[in-house]
Amino acid sequence: MDEVFKALADASRRRLLDNLKARNGQSLSELCAGLDMARQSVSKHLAVLEAAGLVATARSGRQKLHYLNAAPINAVADRWISQYDRERVRALADLKTALEQTPMADDHAFRYVTYIRTTPERLWQALTDPAFTRRYWGPAFETTWETGAPMVWNDAGSRIADPEQVVLDAEPGRRLSYTWHTFTPEWATASGLPQDVIDRIRTERRSKVTFEIEPAGEMVKLTVVHDDLEPGGTVRELIKDGWPALLSSLKSLLETGQQLPAPTG
Repeated sequence: MDEVFKALADASRRRLLDNLKARNGQSLSELCAGLDMARQSVSKHLAVLEAAGLVATARSGRQKLHYLNAAPINAVADRWISQYDRERVRALADLKTALEQTPMADDHAFRYVTYIRTTPERLWQALTDPAFTRRYWGPAFETTWETGAPMVWNDAGSRIADPEQVVLDAEPGRRLSYTWHTFTPEWATASGLPQDVIDRIRTERRSKVTFEIEPAGEMVKLTVVHDDLEPGGTVRELIKDGWPALLSSLKSLLETGQQLPAPTG
């Protein structure tokens, strides 16, 4: 955690984090425009933040975009918050909450990065094995996990099948991508969503989700990108809260053996 404290000790780096908190997914040029600082200096500060895990990057065409990552802040809170009076660390808790509520999102895609103390092989199993997916997610998948293979979602008692539900890419321990499920009448009944919401999402195009798995020392960096979303659409609004909750439960299951309780309200 020394790298995290070192990174946060500099006011310029804290300003960069504030800029990303206000608008995630900025390029180097965009970040420079908001600071009275040379491009080379901003680049060096970003390198420190990235090394500390406070900033994650992703390529979008020729651009390298920068995103705020809450995982190191979570680690700081988990290690010390139980040792002191909560009132004295309320500011830290508030920062943790604010960071967790700032997903990596744009009009067409939702991005989220988390770090999990596990192995790439174990994480792959958790993403594909029904014994795992039923525990922290709910659905179980029927597929061979080969590129182009069809996928059937068994979710909440409904079996969701469609010719366009397919595996797009599958590299065990490295990358997994597939199209999102079909909003069938059976799924609609099981979901419990209001009819007006069901009617809206049925008009939206099919999206896809991609999981990027990268070793990171004793941890594994998991980047989830849910894209091809309808800009400003209802599906995008639904998944922006769903993915952080689901991935937090996945992290808990792999690190402690227990998934988190399902969110209420």
